[in-house]
Amino acid sequence: MTEQKTYHMSAADFRRHGRAAVDWIADYYEQIESLPVQSQVAPGQIRAGLPPHPPPAGEAFEDILQDVTNLILPGVTHWQSPNFFAFFPANTSGPAILGDLLSSGLGVQGMLWATSPACTELETHVMDWVVEMLGLPAKFLSSSAGGGVIQDSASSAALCALLAARERATNFASNEQGNDGRLVAYTSTQAHSSIEKAVKIAGIGRQNLRLIEVDENFGMRPDLLARQIEEDRQGGLTPFFVVATVGTTSSNGLDPLTEIGEICTVNNIWLHVDGAMAGTAALCPEYRWIHDGLETADSYCFNPHKWMFTNFDCDCFYVADRNILIQTLSILPEYLRNQATESGAVIDYRDWNIPLGRRFRALKLWFVIRHYGIEGLQYHIRRHVELAREFAAWIEKDDRFEMVVLPPLNLVCFRHRGGDDINQNLMDRLNRGGDLYLTHTMMHDRLTLRLCVGQTHTRRRHVVDAWRKIQEAAGELEK
Repeated sequence: MTEQKTYHMSAADFRRHGRAAVDWIADYYEQIESLPVQSQVAPGQIRAGLPPHPPPAGEAFEDILQDVTNLILPGVTHWQSPNFFAFFPANTSGPAILGDLLSSGLGVQGMLWATSPACTELETHVMDWVVEMLGLPAKFLSSSAGGGVIQDSASSAALCALLAARERATNFASNEQGNDGRLVAYTSTQAHSSIEKAVKIAGIGRQNLRLIEVDENFGMRPDLLARQIEEDRQGGLTPFFVVATVGTTSSNGLDPLTEIGEICTVNNIWLHVDGAMAGTAALCPEYRWIHDGLETADSYCFNPHKWMFTNFDCDCFYVADRNILIQTLSILPEYLRNQATESGAVIDYRDWNIPLGRRFRALKLWFVIRHYGIEGLQYHIRRHVELAREFAAWIEKDDRFEMVVLPPLNLVCFRHRGGDDINQNLMDRLNRGGDLYLTHTMMHDRLTLRLCVGQTHTRRRHVVDAWRKIQEAAGELEK
């Protein structure tokens, strides 16, 4: 009797194709420097190269992989290129990729402890490791009243923190009755746009988000925060949530946590600290000053998927009181009831984030920490900061350019003295050339170029070459 066709990939074929896919990735990294960093395709070009209809029958894996090379690769902006200096690092590494591969292979749905105990317990343990590695306050350990959870992004972490703060401020009445329109949140003018999105999603309303002005180093001004809080109280409103940023996206600005924390403590306001990129620097003891005052925070997050060689998505989110977060987000339908949950002896991370479903993200972070060790991670963070400071020194020695703010870590904000047009043209020319990729921001109402050092394979020669190309392009524009 003929065996019925299953359409599945056999174990033997999976082994063969899996090796081919890993080889493809390894080849990609070996040639990545030869590829234009920013994709050069026109809008719609990728779709135009794809078949208009799905295949009626399955296709050979070799053909699929070849189409990745021919059709997909031209439309990729190469975030892993050592010449990628745009936005922020979104780096990955060999151990992270392999950890993610195993996570995909296991296909775990880690919503409850019972649905995969290893998924939950490894996450709890790795999150405790990270507290030690970054020198975070002990109240964020799972052995305390708080603890940590891996979110998909700092945006989700901010939303979870805001929701918990909302419920604490209303004694959990908002979950039952909705928001009364009197709650007010605060952050700086330089804070990430995810804060504005969070207040919209949570029903606080954009008009109830106060953007506090910053000082000359782009850190939030505590005096203005305190004044705004008092004005809102006098107006019959309820200040309930402050977001301080350790390393803003535009400038790597650092909000003064100690002063902001004192204001929040006095006013019984939830303080959330967003350390998305810069928090990784605290792996090095000499940079832990960026977290001075963090002991007053109710929640904190940073992204290993930005500067800690762990591929997206992986945000470490901590709370000082997990019961508030759990009570805010927990819903227990009958089909999720189980003996382990009702015993109270386990963590069910479904109660710590917005979605019910959870991937086994801890596996890739565990792989990264074990492969590099603390000393390996520290080595690369220190090197990236050194390279950024060396680049800043070159800027200061060239009369055509100016620094906008001294870089505290790995982001350099600079501009040509010729004005916004020449800076825009300079960036466009460099990005079109494909040899490097820069992005911009507005600082002091002027267009400012940003060079961020943090990709896994960026070395000094790449930064030297970037500076040479910037000088050459500037010279051509000045003619």
